[in-house]
Amino acid sequence: MAHPKLQVIPLGGLGEFGMNSLALRYGDDILVIDAGMMFPEAELLGVDIVTPDFGYLKENKDHVKALILTHGHEDHIGAVPFLLSELDVPVYGTAFTLALVERRLEEHDLAEKARLNTVKAGEKIEIGPFLVEFIHVTHSIVSAVALAITTPLGIVIHTGDFKVDPTPTDNKLFDLHTLADYGKRGVLLLLSDSTNVERPGYTESERAVRPRLEEAFDRAQGRLVISCFASSVHRLQQIIDLAGEYGRRLGLLGRSMVQVTEIAHDQKLLEIPDGILLRPQDIMQAPRSQVVVVASGSQGEPTSALARIAVDNHKHLSLERGDTVVLSARIIPGNEKSIGRMLDHICRRGAEVLYGSMNPPVHVSGHASLEELKLILNLVRPRYFVPIHGEYRQLARHAALARQMGHVGLEEVFVLETGETLEIDPMGARRGDKVPVGRLCIDSGTLDEVVEDLVIRDRRHLSEDGFVVPIIAINKLTGKSEAPPEIVSRGFVSDKDGAELLARAKEVVARTLNQSTPEERADWGLMQEKIRTDLKRFLAREASRRPLILPVILEV
Repeated sequence: MAHPKLQVIPLGGLGEFGMNSLALRYGDDILVIDAGMMFPEAELLGVDIVTPDFGYLKENKDHVKALILTHGHEDHIGAVPFLLSELDVPVYGTAFTLALVERRLEEHDLAEKARLNTVKAGEKIEIGPFLVEFIHVTHSIVSAVALAITTPLGIVIHTGDFKVDPTPTDNKLFDLHTLADYGKRGVLLLLSDSTNVERPGYTESERAVRPRLEEAFDRAQGRLVISCFASSVHRLQQIIDLAGEYGRRLGLLGRSMVQVTEIAHDQKLLEIPDGILLRPQDIMQAPRSQVVVVASGSQGEPTSALARIAVDNHKHLSLERGDTVVLSARIIPGNEKSIGRMLDHICRRGAEVLYGSMNPPVHVSGHASLEELKLILNLVRPRYFVPIHGEYRQLARHAALARQMGHVGLEEVFVLETGETLEIDPMGARRGDKVPVGRLCIDSGTLDEVVEDLVIRDRRHLSEDGFVVPIIAINKLTGKSEAPPEIVSRGFVSDKDGAELLARAKEVVARTLNQSTPEERADWGLMQEKIRTDLKRFLAREASRRPLILPVILEV
């Protein structure tokens, strides 16, 4: 009788950044690890988020036993609502990770029926033929874990995202001892994060950021505004500690920043002294030299707190000459232009900006560099190795590193991309059949707005609702409109029936222009988004239709 085989099935995150999701299958039992999303490239107009196509899991939904989450970053949990809308399976993760997931589920009215199970590092759970141990790792988010999964064919180690931080701010060290113990017992397969394989040496500790933050507190004469990822609880703790030392009160701006701070504080992962918090509405009234603000929006998102602060369009904070802004976050590839425009606006306000490569650094990565990846390979000493989490060049380089190290026991290294599978049985390991994978483009962030094919979607959109093109002429130097807005439409309304509606639409565009600052009007990317948003809302309300809106701004 044939032995059941163990299958490794990447559903996302191999050969690409984001959408991390992987299935382990033994016989008829499937364990899913992570369900992440990615933000769309610029060419995916009208798309809000991108998730893996979980078609394989839906086809085998009776065999899916559980979803296990390694940590709470969006590229690992962002697609959980979309997966749970199709499959009713239990979800396992640490308390902080599940709190972030629950917030996402509430947005889609799924929180009540979801089966969320809290686990702790060091705990073991049995799921079908799998015995899963959660191993504490250090990363740029708290409560991250690696997984040691014991299967009938051997042990599989999945590192999740990690770095080996020798001096974490919460003093909770990477549990290297447990990994080493598994390595001594014999590991069948290692799946390891490849994000920073191109970086030599070691990733700096989170504590390396403190000297630069101290310098910012020292130098800031006016308000100090720091932007970081909302999930960077360790970074936020350092800012809170420094605020207390320098006699500044702390304001939090941005919905995600406030929500994550509340969750971390409730779970005692964040210490906030009494009396240090400042209500957003009191920020402008407090003495400038006694205020530090932590704002979301480090990637220049058009509607984020920092982006609105940059163009003086935030109701709770206006920058002034002498203020200092610190961008304490990595610039994600693809966001360079939007971040650059935002920093330009901040500089126009007369504020000093600290960002980018500095020594000491203003930001450190949460992913392991070359020497740390070597350490994990040496400790685990797997029989088979598959690099995960990265674009193909990172996966290939991580695979080459494992081959070069050539430790005793390593039989083969496999570089897989999303959809390519690995099969292991008592006879060995080999590439298996591909499974159908892909990505789903989600419009408006709702479960029923999946864009199956962008071209078909646009054609259907145009055939049903037509398009509307607002045309605005803006003086590049003054930021003023040179003429009243014009609107051209095709396939939306007839000239006779829609004349009144289009006239009112022109008024909406004119009002958007008039309510924008000269600086905003000079930023054509920002104005296009504002006009598109206001006009989309107006036409949906008045005509119950959603034409494709393509604002054209002529700089004269």
